[in-house]
Amino acid sequence: MTGKNTGFLDFVYDFYIGMKAHEITLAYEGEINHQIMKAFTLLAEESMTKNEEPQFLQKKVYHVMVECLQNIAKHASRAESDDPPEYGFNRGVFLVSRNRKEYHVTTGNFIEKARVQDLSKHLDYINSLSKLELDKLYKEQLKYGHLSKEGGAGLGFIDIRRKTGTELLYKFLPVSESHEFFLFTSAIPRNV
Repeated sequence: MTGKNTGFLDFVYDFYIGMKAHEITLAYEGEINHQIMKAFTLLAEESMTKNEEPQFLQKKVYHVMVECLQNIAKHASRAESDDPPEYGFNRGVFLVSRNRKEYHVTTGNFIEKARVQDLSKHLDYINSLSKLELDKLYKEQLKYGHLSKEGGAGLGFIDIRRKTGTELLYKFLPVSESHEFFLFTSAIPRNV
């Protein structure tokens, strides 16, 4: 087949090959809302059941997925009138992948540059804590944590780290004078 759209078709094929190489089982870009979250969790559950994953692993992956999707739904940047539409609130990218050792839940969304330093410090602090310290921090946040204007008490990342036992991986990519793209990955071991 020839024509002016073959470049896009090549992109689709390369995307497919990349997804297979990284064993991506679920990929999405767009608005994250309650209906999308419900659909993703059902799809992931069906996939893991089909692959005969143990129940404990399914529960951990499900839990991390919900926490990550809620982070996008609650904390993704609100677009200003002069911002490109992709900076919109509740929008992001969401991926679930797996290999022999672990599942990965990866998210990406735009955030205001003013929030980057605090979020980075928060994630680094969580990564520095032992299991015992994480449990203590989690209980303190439950008891004394104040609700943010988005409705969270800062428990999501703490809970992900507690449940998975793995380091929270993240990166910020500058995209404009006012925004950065926040990439976050959590690994869930398959054999624990």
